[in-house]
Amino acid sequence: MPVRSVRSRRLLAATLITASLAALTPVAADAATPPDDGLQRQLDELVDAPGGPPGVIAVLRDGGRSRVLKAGVADLDTGRRPAPHDHMRIASTAKAFSGAVALSLVEWDALRLDDTLGERLPRLPKAWHAVTLRQLLQHTSGLPDFSQSPGFLKIIQADPRHRFDSRGLLDFAAKEPLRFTPGSRYQYSNSDNIAVALMAEAATGTPYERLLHKLVYRPLGLRDTSLPQGYRMPKPYLHGYDVSPPDPPEDVSEVLGMSGVWASGGIVSTPADMTRFIRGYAGGRLYGRQVVEPQRDWIQGSSEPKGPGRNDAGLGIFRYTTRCGVVLGHTGNTLGYTQLIAATPDGQRSLTFSVTTQINQAQKPDLLRRMRAVQENLVCALLRHRS
Repeated sequence: MPVRSVRSRRLLAATLITASLAALTPVAADAATPPDDGLQRQLDELVDAPGGPPGVIAVLRDGGRSRVLKAGVADLDTGRRPAPHDHMRIASTAKAFSGAVALSLVEWDALRLDDTLGERLPRLPKAWHAVTLRQLLQHTSGLPDFSQSPGFLKIIQADPRHRFDSRGLLDFAAKEPLRFTPGSRYQYSNSDNIAVALMAEAATGTPYERLLHKLVYRPLGLRDTSLPQGYRMPKPYLHGYDVSPPDPPEDVSEVLGMSGVWASGGIVSTPADMTRFIRGYAGGRLYGRQVVEPQRDWIQGSSEPKGPGRNDAGLGIFRYTTRCGVVLGHTGNTLGYTQLIAATPDGQRSLTFSVTTQINQAQKPDLLRRMRAVQENLVCALLRHRS
């Protein structure tokens, strides 16, 4: 496959803008489908829908028992089925990992939630100095989004595999004013989690990648999770596709390099590892109650794309209130992939849901509505609740 086709570049430009915006339009889940019946059929129908993903895999775990549902294929060329140990781009669910790092450092007293950018990263614009770690984690910082800046977009549209200095990504937005007074409202921004990672590095003198290993991968037993800088995917992997009928699906798995998203969305993982992660993260295994409580100080705010049910934002995590109960987690979407990870607040029950095309409100609103209905039904099955 060529590095990029005209179609890939067009899609990439849209992706870089829409993936960083919050889904502001409420979307109601379809309550007509029995939540614990016909789940396989629903996944099959999602794959067969116009513009639907070539592959879907859902892992439901309750204590020591797992249920794996899959539809379609991991690779259109070979017809291989999706599997729990296939690698995939986890998109903005990587923001939960930066939350895990930062909150672990809060537990260790290496960081405080009220630490400011001015204290930890004084080189950043003076107008940003009052922004706190708490506001960054909850997307109430007002930081302009580097991934929407004309300079960044120009580079990545010309060369999607461009090797950025990940620690200099905020420079693309440094001349822009704050979007609003910090703490005054919610607005999703990719810049927030770049700043979180930089604060963690400044507080410890340790590269963010090493902090991920020490504070997240090792404690939770994640063996197939990494933060690459390049565009290559480790094998085996779920191939990600642009599905834009009437054109045939286009494999976009390795179109985009990861250095330009870094801590905001660059992690590669597997459904199996993501299941381990969200059970530990949502369940508070990485830090004590004194950190869990402020993390779950909820405000109105949606993940991107919007997760099942009503969405509220905490610190590096979202609460999804469905008709069957509450789960905590994160969503994400990027070129070729859409993700949901969620678990009950005690971490005992979890859902990892991955599809191999990008689905969001801006590009595929009808498919997003349909996907969210399926996600809510999966949550209901997880909670063993019939509506």
